[in-house]
Amino acid sequence: VAFYLLSQEVARHVKVVQSGQGADEVFAGYSWFPPLAGVPREQAAEVYCREFADRPHQELSGVLAPGHLLERDVSGDFVRQHVARPGADTALDAVLRLETTAMLIDDPVKRVDNMTMAHGLEARTPFLDHDLVELAAACPDGLKLAHGGKGVLKDAARRLLPAQIIDRPKGYFPVPAVRHVEGALLDLVRDALTSHAARARGLFRPEFVRRLLADPESDRATTGVNTLWQIGLLELWLQAHQM
Repeated sequence: VAFYLLSQEVARHVKVVQSGQGADEVFAGYSWFPPLAGVPREQAAEVYCREFADRPHQELSGVLAPGHLLERDVSGDFVRQHVARPGADTALDAVLRLETTAMLIDDPVKRVDNMTMAHGLEARTPFLDHDLVELAAACPDGLKLAHGGKGVLKDAARRLLPAQIIDRPKGYFPVPAVRHVEGALLDLVRDALTSHAARARGLFRPEFVRRLLADPESDRATTGVNTLWQIGLLELWLQAHQM
């Protein structure tokens, strides 16, 4: 939603923009990358899932109603199988390969492309130039993890940009509901989760939904996303598509 609205406004003024998409995945800029420093190669998937996955698979039994939870940890298996492939020397290398060849393609890149093209806006992604990606992949872990992440990129930029831009705290671009559910948005989510359609579907445990609705800020995913928003958004999507 945020990229859609931003693209709508930007398209009023220009037709082509450059996007920073990919820099964090290519140069190890996210908070879940530093914990991989020095981790044995065989523990890469375990550490990555602990730092990045919304919640462990076993915790989903308290979220989903019986009959909707797979016995096998499918998403965890995907990570473990991908990371275990040969060709990456360190734990960080293996995870960055996963991020750049799977996660990045099916989420940030697709999101930016779809939302910009919805308004006839062309977005270019210079950090995903294949020569740059190959160069970054060849850099030692320490160069990428330096300065809190993206170290080699920050060092290169110091000849061009002031320190207050390079060293500012990392910011994100979510819609507010990702962090806080309140007011009219809370009413929307409550209506969706307590509707006849939601009760008939029986996807979530009723006691879990009641607890979140009573205290919307009480539960968050590993990366800080509001859990009530996650399940409410899924229910709204299912209803919109009459599923």
